[in-house]
Amino acid sequence: MNSILYLIPISLTLGICALCAFIWAVQSKQYEDLETEKYRILNKEDKPKK
Repeated sequence: MNSILYLIPISLTLGICALCAFIWAVQSKQYEDLETEKYRILNKEDKPKK
């Protein structure tokens, strides 16, 4: 029962950290252009590694 006293605050803290990271990603426009990234791998300008 004592472990619940430690696990609940830890899980709440991790959840708040994840929420803050998500809000930061949205505000810094990381999710603005999702279409371009999936076609970037097909770009022929990339040179093969030797």
